[in-house]
Parts: sequence; structure tokens; C-alpha cells
Amino acid sequence: MRLDSWLSFNALFSVSDNGIRASSIFERVVSSYSGKISRLVGKSEGVALRLKVIFNDFPGGAEGFELITRFCYSKRKVIITPLNIFNLTCAAHFMEMENLSDLTEKSLQEVRYWSWHELLAALKKCQELLPRAGSLALLDKCLDSLIGRVASSCETSPSPSVSSSDGSGIRLSCDTRSTESLKSGAFRATWWFEDLVAFGTDLIQMLVKLMVAKNFDNGIISRFLFYYQKSRFASASADDKAKIIEAVVDMLGSLDLRCVSYRSLFGMLRVGLNTSLSQCTRDKLEGMIGSQLDQATLDDLLVPSPVGTSCLYDVNLVLRFLKSFLGKGVCCVPLSRLRKAGALMDLFLAEVAPDPRLKPSKFLALIIALPDSARDSCDGVYYAVNLYLEVHSGLSEDQKMKVCCGLTYEKLSPQALDHLTRNTNFPPKSAVQAVASQQHKLKSLLQDTSHATLTSPLLEAASGGSKQVVLYAKKFNLTDENEKLKAHLQGMQWRVVELEKVCRKMQVQMTKVMKSRMASHNSAKSVPRLCS
Repeated sequence: MRLDSWLSFNALFSVSDNGIRASSIFERVVSSYSGKISRLVGKSEGVALRLKVIFNDFPGGAEGFELITRFCYSKRKVIITPLNIFNLTCAAHFMEMENLSDLTEKSLQEVRYWSWHELLAALKKCQELLPRAGSLALLDKCLDSLIGRVASSCETSPSPSVSSSDGSGIRLSCDTRSTESLKSGAFRATWWFEDLVAFGTDLIQMLVKLMVAKNFDNGIISRFLFYYQKSRFASASADDKAKIIEAVVDMLGSLDLRCVSYRSLFGMLRVGLNTSLSQCTRDKLEGMIGSQLDQATLDDLLVPSPVGTSCLYDVNLVLRFLKSFLGKGVCCVPLSRLRKAGALMDLFLAEVAPDPRLKPSKFLALIIALPDSARDSCDGVYYAVNLYLEVHSGLSEDQKMKVCCGLTYEKLSPQALDHLTRNTNFPPKSAVQAVASQQHKLKSLLQDTSHATLTSPLLEAASGGSKQVVLYAKKFNLTDENEKLKAHLQGMQWRVVELEKVCRKMQVQMTKVMKSRMASHNSAKSVPRLCS
């Protein structure tokens, strides 16, 4: 049987004892190099039937089988190049050819002398042999060399043509990148992006894993992964897009999130919403975004609601972001980040409040998702609640009161409180609670002021006047009318003025007392002693 006939039938060859010369030659030549063929032929000895052996999973297919056959028939003479080294290595392992394996092992030392394009060509050939080639030392050697060249070109010279004697040196061909085009520092860090886009996700995952292990700049890795995702999307099907995103998200999860572009994560999420991403990948991506929610903008959060839901925006997605942001607990999030997230949520609440299909429970969940410490003032929440109640005027009093439970009345400004007491959108009970809480706050403030006055050494003589202020404060009656609250505020200001007057009078009196004591003391010294 001719060699080209074998190749066309998935490396089919036949062995029999009917006197065919070609079979006896194949048995004698190939079996002497291959342990696998030797065992198969040994089992067929003495069998008169025709034996067929078919290798459907032969590494490299017909090309790989042809390489090892030529090696056998040429008496171990073979030219090993970057284009065939992976085929020869995998075929040698598959066919148990120790002599060929030894030759490919020796060729590993030549990797450092390959040009950049030869290294890329070898890796592209390797990815055709995955996952069988994934366990080879040759692959690790090639990836290590590639990372060394990239790192050296980024850190040392604009021209990636440095070489070293430790095996991890750089020897790039002069036609890879011109010196002029590599003058820019930014380009020095990213010049290799386009060359690696042709690699499959399996090979990229191996490359990134090795980069992380070698402490490669996580920021550059993340930029490459986003570039890789966008470039591969140009010609990918819907299913391939989902697989690419899943692989990229897994790789981003191994990086320091502080080095990952928040804007790019949101862009990937928006693209992923239109693909069949696995739930695990969605959770990972949402978790990465949510953990940095304080960096987001309002436009980032305005994600359209999924098909089949009635709301305008995806409120559930934002709630998941907030859950990831708080993470292990409020105490683990710095106050500055909480305040940024609070300001962002106030904007989002105002944006979704006019949605007529947004349920009260979801709106309330958005309000109370962050703790009270996330807001200095609740005026933004009040504005959003007012807008929501105005649009959802058909809610019952109980439903309105539940929505109002998200308001912290003590953090409302006087202007917002004044507006609330006259706002017909709010239930009367909420106005009563707001005024009561504000007056309670005012009462506490007056008590603290009087307590500070009593403990001051300078105002000890005025303790009676301060007690009068406290007693007067105890006479405050909590009313539902905002005018009473204004009167109380004015009364407090008047009492502060009165206390200042008492202090000034007391200072004058103490000055007079001190002067009189000094005068009497001096006069006592001037009187002569009549007896000793």
C-alpha cells in the first residue's frame, strides 16, 4: 500500500504474512523504532488473517505520521524546525519512539535562538495539538521564552532584540517591529498584543497563568485580555463569543482587581448579556464589578432590563452589585467609598423612580441596600421617594409608609423637612414622624448645649439661667405643624443671645470684684504696724 493511501485513511496501515514485501519492510523498519508498533506486530505473528490498525487520534494527523515515517526510513535523519518540532515531539511520545524523543529534547536548547516569528509559528502549531501537547516541557520552554522577550522589551529597551546566556534571552528578528515604532513607552508595553490574538483561549490561559506566576504587570495583562476579547469577537459566532468571555473572566479573576479597568468590565458585561454565558461566569463578572461600585457612573448602572421583565432598568443587577460591594460587611468598606456609593445610588434612585412598573419592594430594597453611614444627608433619597410616590399615586397608605421607611428623617435638611410637611404625596403619618424626629434632635441639641454651659468654670454663676433654658426646653410640645418647629429654632437662637449677655455681665462683675480685692490688699500693705 502506498504511503499516500495510508495518509488518506487516517494513517491506516496493514500487516499480514501473505508474503507482501511492503508489509515486511514496514514491520522490520518502523517496528525497530516504535515500541507501540512493535507490540502490535508481535501480537499478529502467526495470524493468517489480514490485520488493520487505524489511528484516529494520531498527533498531527497525516502530517505527523509522515514525519515519523520519514524519520524511520531515513535512518533517524530528520531536520527539526520550529514548524515541525511539536508534531515530531507529540508523535514520538504517541508511538513510543525514544530515539526521536531524544532528538527533540536536544532541540529545546535552540528555542532561545528562534526569531520572534519562529516562536509564534511554533506555538500556533502547538495549539493544534492541544491538549496532548499541554503536558510537554517544550511548550513550557516556548511560553517562558515568549514571556521573557515581552518583559525585557517592556522594561529595558524599545527594541526587543536583547539576548542573554541563561536561556531566557531575547533574539527577535529585525522584521518584527521597527525601532522607530517602538519609541513610545505605551507601545513598548503593548506591541505584542496583536501577535498573540491568533492563539486560542487554551493557549492564552496557559500563557496568562505563567505570567501571573512570574509577577508580570497585572495591568498590562488585563489590557491584553480585553484587547484579545474585542479582537476575537470580530469573527466569532455567538457560542464562540460566550466561550471567549468565560475564558477571559476566569483569567481576570486571577489578577489584582485594582489593576483591571472598571470601564472595560462593564463593557464586557453589556456584551455578555447578549450571549449565553454560564451562570458561574456571570456571577464572577458581576462580583468583580460590584466590588468596585464606587468607581461607577450613573450611565454604567442604567442597564436595560432583561427580555421578559417589565421594568425599564435591571434593578436586580444593581442590587447584586451592592451586595458584592459590601462584601464581608460594612466595617470592611472605607467610609469614603461608602459615601461615593451612596451618592451614586441617590442618582440611580432618581432615575428609576419614574418607572411605573417598579414595585415598591424593589424601590425600598434599593434605598436600604446601603447603611445610614453611606449618606450625610437624605435629601437625595427624599427627592427620589417624592418622585416615586408622585408617579405611583395609586399605592395604598400602607404601601406608601413602607416606602417611606427608607427615609432617615434626622438627616433631612430644614428645606426638605419643610417641603415634606406640605407634600400631599406623602402620607400624613410620615410628616408627623419627620417633624417628631427633628424636634427630638433639636431637644437633644439644647440639652447638650445646656450641659456644656453648666460644666464651664466661667459660667458657674450663670447656672441658674442655664437651668431655666433646660426647663424651658422640657416644656416643648411636639406638634405636627412646621411653624412651631420654626418658632422653636428662633427661640433657641434668642436664648443663645441671652446667654451671651449673661456671660458679658458676669465678666464685668468678676472684673469689679477682682479690682476691689486688689485695692483692699494694697491698702492693707500701706498701713504701718503699730506693734511687733
